[in-house]
Formats: sequence, structure tokens, C-alpha cells
Amino acid sequence: MPELIPPALPADVLFGRSQPLLDGDGLVLRPWTLSDAPAVVAAYADSSIQRWHVRSMTEAEAIAWVGSWPVRWAAGTDASWAVVSRGVLVGRMSFKHVSPADASCEAAYWVVPAARGRGVAAAALRLASSWLLSIGFERLDLLHSVLNLGSCRVAVKAGYELEGTKRRSGLHADGWHDMHLHALVGTTA
Repeated sequence: MPELIPPALPADVLFGRSQPLLDGDGLVLRPWTLSDAPAVVAAYADSSIQRWHVRSMTEAEAIAWVGSWPVRWAAGTDASWAVVSRGVLVGRMSFKHVSPADASCEAAYWVVPAARGRGVAAAALRLASSWLLSIGFERLDLLHSVLNLGSCRVAVKAGYELEGTKRRSGLHADGWHDMHLHALVGTTA
């Protein structure tokens, strides 16, 4: 059945360009490299990252994970950056469920314990979100457990407005969680 409206963005909006290096607020968001795997293993050993991202990672899994990001970028389905401060990996900034047709995607991030409380997540989220909006994305969603108060603060600091609560929407190790839905939308009408 034919669509009555064209896609909001071309399908190759990400595939058609190299993944950018994003720089600001003392952070660099860069593509992942295989040399990041040990730091990723260490990050996923943290109990808070495990709690909210519901996974741990072996070195082999981390190598596969960082190696998957260029493929996902090329496919235009996901975008992920290593968040670096002074040459040290301090976090992850990703967008999943990328839909050029709807000009939308969903943010996901984490910060290593040593870098928490310094505004890293909010700064990385603002930086990546600004870039996505600049290339035509219209709606950026962010979902987090209502129990994850830190993530709620990050969303608000980055300009993502709370739109509501999705009841029993996220399965965590301790059961189903209600999830806050935040969004940042573009300025076009």
C-alpha cells in the first residue's frame, strides 16, 4: 500500500556520511574502536550500569559490541559514540531505533563511576542531540526507569521534556519497571 507522505528524511541520512567526531563541553564523542573493549568490560562490571542496562560483558562480547557499531552506523539503524574526556573513556552516547522515515530515534547512555556527578551524561546527550536535530531529526525519545532518578535529572538538564509514564514497560532484573518518557523535538513545524 503506498504511503501518502514521503519519508521525513532520506534512508541514508546516516549511511551517506562518515560518523562525525563531536566535540564540546570538555568531551569528545568519537566512533568506538576495538581498543575500547577493556574499558567497556570494566564499565559493564559496574552494578549501576548492569542494573539499568540489564547486561554484563566479557572481553569477547565487548570486542563484538564495539565492532558492531560501524556496521549499525552503515545500516542507518543505530548510532553510538565513545564519550572521552582527556583521552579516557568516560561513557557511551547512543541512539537506537533510528527511523529516518519518522525522523526519530531513542537515546541511551551510561557514564563510568569515576566520571559521575560531573555533568558528563547531560553534556554528551546535548552534543549528540544537537547534531541529530541539525541533520533533520525531528523527535528524540529517552526512556528510563522511574527508579533511575539520575537519568531523569540528565534528561531534564539536556532539555528533554517529561511527557509521561509508560506503565510496566521495561523489564529489569528485579521485574517490570514503569518508564518515564522524555522527548526533545525539533523546531520545525
